[in-house]
Amino acid sequence: MDRRAFLGTLAGGLLAAPLAAEAQQAAAGPPLIGVLMFLPLTKAAREEFRQGLRDHGYVEPQNIVVEWRSAEGKTDRIDALAAELVRLKVAVIIAELTPAARAAKNATHTIPIVMASAGDPVAMGLVASLARPEGNVTGFTNMAAELSGKRLELLREVIPGLKRVGLLLHGADPLDGAFIERTRTAAAAGGIQLHVGRVTRPEELEPVVSAMAKERVGAVIVLANLPVPVRQAAQLALRYRLPSISLLNEFVETGGLMSYGASVSDIRRRTGSYVDRILNGAKPGDLPVEQPTKFELVINLKTAKALGLTIPPSLLQRADQVIQ
Repeated sequence: MDRRAFLGTLAGGLLAAPLAAEAQQAAAGPPLIGVLMFLPLTKAAREEFRQGLRDHGYVEPQNIVVEWRSAEGKTDRIDALAAELVRLKVAVIIAELTPAARAAKNATHTIPIVMASAGDPVAMGLVASLARPEGNVTGFTNMAAELSGKRLELLREVIPGLKRVGLLLHGADPLDGAFIERTRTAAAAGGIQLHVGRVTRPEELEPVVSAMAKERVGAVIVLANLPVPVRQAAQLALRYRLPSISLLNEFVETGGLMSYGASVSDIRRRTGSYVDRILNGAKPGDLPVEQPTKFELVINLKTAKALGLTIPPSLLQRADQVIQ
């Protein structure tokens, strides 16, 4: 082969290489993302995740496709949904709340997982540390257990003579221990007796709440890991005339008295940054887990009125949202 032919062949090969790569990528189609929700998938939640992706240039279905899965608050469904996303060979799984993050982690050790968000991911074994996750999981922690004392303070502002508080949780969740310890410590400091109610199956919810009412608790703290939809827990607390607080805004929107916790909306939008970095080659184990920067207090005045409670004006002024 003469020199001119050789150079022509070389140039053609160099040109063909990127073109072949682009053609292969086009044939593969847009990256497939899985969103795994523990609680019901609302229209607002879907839009907040989409906005986070749009902030980084990803628009459905032009250059990204999203598979949405929700366990509707049922712990017995979350593992199967995580396994389904793995079978679909998604490029990234966004897992909201601890049960979803744990199910995703159990389902795959290779597909990148973005927590949106999870409680104490180090203690849960989801990551090695916040600074260096090391495995296939990164994302956001929600500091849910760490805010237990703040939720007690809010209840005492509404009910100054509060002496007994119920803590309603799953009972078989590894995260429960941290909640119990932190809430009990804060309660003891304020001279409050803590009554722990465990609900491992849906049919146990009403008997446990009924028992708390008979023990004359003045309020109840409701965790997000109950094996029932959050609406059911909120409305049952109202039926038994128990002022209630949770870490989820959805709890207040469906009849709970108050919620205080990390802004779920803000975290949903911020997950887009992790997805973008992972799709561009970053390893989740090298991306530090972030703590929330925005917290929200939501109050339901309709529920307060039904319970015969007056919300202090100073508390209403601090609220991020007041439901009339």
